[in-house]
Amino acid sequence: MGKISANVTIPATPETVWEQIVDPSSYEKWLTIHTKWKGDIPVKYTKGATATQVVTMLGMPNTITWTVDELQEGQGLTISGEGMAGVKTTFAFALASDGNGGSSATIEAEFVGSMITGALGKAVEKDGEKNLNESLDKLAALVA
Repeated sequence: MGKISANVTIPATPETVWEQIVDPSSYEKWLTIHTKWKGDIPVKYTKGATATQVVTMLGMPNTITWTVDELQEGQGLTISGEGMAGVKTTFAFALASDGNGGSSATIEAEFVGSMITGALGKAVEKDGEKNLNESLDKLAALVA
């Protein structure tokens, strides 16, 4: 399956939005696939940090241990992990100024695995796009 993405303009400074993106404890407030954390989570994501999260897509919970692969302070965060049946997932959050005192926020997600093909792959893609858009809308409302 290819990448899916969503973008939104948020009427808050990039610094304000960034604080939510790197704070895993805030995910329950805006990341729609978030169900719960398992074990301890970092206060703030840093490169190499890990956290185990239960996410729900298509009504199915999946436990993923995320690792922060890339972090560009105030600009971008990439996390990746592996869930059930060897499905590998990557989420990339990108943030920039919109030139008007607000922010442009983008989330890209990729799901790769032998189960993510055909009709199931299309269903995951559709559900993923819906969740990315809803998550960004909730993030915008949270920091507005």
